Amino acid sequence: MAGVFNVCFMVTLQAQDIAKETTLQEVVVTGTGTQHLLKNAPVQTEVITQQMLRQYGGKSLEDILAGLTASFAFNEGDMGSQMQLNGLGNSYILILIDGKRIHGDVGGENDLGLIDPQNIEKIEIVKGAQSALYGSDAMAGVVNIITKKHTEKGVFAENTTRYGSHNDLRQHNSLVFTFGNFSTQTNFQLQRNDGWQNTTEEWAEAMVLTDSKNMTVNKFKNWQIAERLTYKPLKTLELYAEGSYYKKNILRPRNGTHASCDVYTYDLRYNNASASLGGKWYPRGEKSGVSGKRDYITLDVDWNKHAYYYDYTAKHYDYVLLQGEEYGDMNGEWFSVAMLPGQSKLQSDQQRVMGQLKGIFYLPYENTLNAGAEYRYDYLKAPERTETGTASDHTAALYVQDEFNMLKWLNITAGLRLVDNRNFGFRLTPKVSAMLSTGDFRFRVGWSQGFKTPTVKELNYRYLHVMGSSTFFNIGNTKLDPQTSNYYSANVEYRGRHFTASVTGYLNKLDNMIALVNVSPGEIPAGITTAYMGDGSTNIQARMYKNMDDARTCGLDFTLSYKVMKGLTLNAAYSYLDTKAHLYDEKTDRMNTVVIDGTAYHKWNASAMYSHTFSPNYALGVSLSTRGSSTRYYQNNGNGKAYQIWRINTTHDLGKQDKMLAYRLEAGVDNIFNFVDRTMRPYHLGNNTSGTTVYGTFSIKFNYGKRVKKHILSSKQKMNNEED
Repeated sequence: MAGVFNVCFMVTLQAQDIAKETTLQEVVVTGTGTQHLLKNAPVQTEVITQQMLRQYGGKSLEDILAGLTASFAFNEGDMGSQMQLNGLGNSYILILIDGKRIHGDVGGENDLGLIDPQNIEKIEIVKGAQSALYGSDAMAGVVNIITKKHTEKGVFAENTTRYGSHNDLRQHNSLVFTFGNFSTQTNFQLQRNDGWQNTTEEWAEAMVLTDSKNMTVNKFKNWQIAERLTYKPLKTLELYAEGSYYKKNILRPRNGTHASCDVYTYDLRYNNASASLGGKWYPRGEKSGVSGKRDYITLDVDWNKHAYYYDYTAKHYDYVLLQGEEYGDMNGEWFSVAMLPGQSKLQSDQQRVMGQLKGIFYLPYENTLNAGAEYRYDYLKAPERTETGTASDHTAALYVQDEFNMLKWLNITAGLRLVDNRNFGFRLTPKVSAMLSTGDFRFRVGWSQGFKTPTVKELNYRYLHVMGSSTFFNIGNTKLDPQTSNYYSANVEYRGRHFTASVTGYLNKLDNMIALVNVSPGEIPAGITTAYMGDGSTNIQARMYKNMDDARTCGLDFTLSYKVMKGLTLNAAYSYLDTKAHLYDEKTDRMNTVVIDGTAYHKWNASAMYSHTFSPNYALGVSLSTRGSSTRYYQNNGNGKAYQIWRINTTHDLGKQDKMLAYRLEAGVDNIFNFVDRTMRPYHLGNNTSGTTVYGTFSIKFNYGKRVKKHILSSKQKMNNEED
């Protein structure tokens, strides 16, 4: 308990020039889709500010969220981040970039390497079901990554290079040209790491191997280039076009001694591409709407592609199921195909097209209307993993939300989404919340429903999955029902000029959760050949996606912040979580009440940040931070150990930051006390850190232009009017 008690108090000593700005002035949009000062947001919102990001110095989004919030847990691997938010996994968490959905499913996990940490302005986190506003996937919460926007005319260029242990390289470059009504911004990022091995012990081949070559984290490299063009033909109209390309390679052991577990004949490769067009129009022109705000309408059309490949590094015999009339008598039979080094094979190509029309209108009688229409088309190409080689789905939706403030001290926000899915028809998803304001106190209560249709993979994907000596044939199920939830929350918050405290209690109840369960040959849907079950000489167990599980999560989140004096702030954060789920037990063929996999009852994080400007040409920052978790519980392969990890980060700003050139040096030590979980594979780790690591960062910024002060002052005045 002493360890937990010790880290429940975070100390943040912020830069003296930044300390003048309080969290009261933070503007958030994620909770309602409309702008609010943080203290007046009708839906409780957690913010990781730009100052926190700068002082913490995280190398990745996983690093940032784990270190600066108390509700997240990660277990990074080849197939994605394996993220949890208040007990629910990645598939229930909606990740947005500037309000748009991230696209990059890898085995059910999003690849957060798509997000460049050096290009993040701030992060907004809204917990609980948000399907009424954001649609499917938003059942555990929403994480909205707000990227940096440059408001200066002229030329802006930035280079940031970070290098650390395990040849960890993080490269960021940004180039912005703004002239007249036209602007172009180019961003590039590169991430690479040689990986590491925490243990050579592995349970395989019915024995403990002591010389396994498997890595805890495999060697990887990914890079991304993105371009955004904006044009303002009118003062009331802004148009944009943007696109990106992303590539990631994961290199796996090739020189192991145990062919069944540590010798791989292929590496993994992921390719992402995206393109978007859209615009924003202020229909009332330069005139302000009700309450001094401007109505606007946005239109966005997005295309995203994510492809997953095997890149063969040695001769490999792949078993292919030949189907279709073109194969004649061979229809529904397995054939062995030799893949040679240098060859590649597509495993899945997921594409998505989305269109969204949205309007924000400030109406009389203190009403704010948020209304919109969406269309989404999902396409999956998997030549050997679907019955016909391709599958698709599409969804249309209408939504409306009204924020009603007829009484100055009472806000009522209600929303409703009507969904029409090709496979599941129409569905209404409501939400309602209330906020009572009295002085510096805010009391919030809310209820919302979550709604998540089965993915194209859950409906159609079919593939062989080898686990040790067992082989499973995983089958999609077109008869699945949507997953639903009911989320209840209550929040009390005091936000004064020097002291802030918040406590949130929540209950999230989920029904029809989808899981893979064993089925007999007789349960396999008609039309699926029994050749998948083998010829009797092999042991292949069929598993099918079914609506088998339901769960509930409940907990309390605490945050405290006390500004002792100028430049000195004390903070604390702690999350308590309790979960229960009814999960299908394959061995006993019955439902058991269990704790959701990966759950830890207690999580916390802490930081102490100090910075001081010694002269116009030098400012020093020193940050000490920690994060920890109690035991993480799993149904199989053991529990993850409790841990607490400390790090120190120092920053050195050189030169006058408001001049044309500015420099920044950063150096730090992560995992100061060298915590390493050496549990043998494949048992669960509490944390997969490699132990003590060091890193250094060098940044240079070139800024030649004139800040548009009029626009900034106008925005601040509008926010001040709302605060008054």
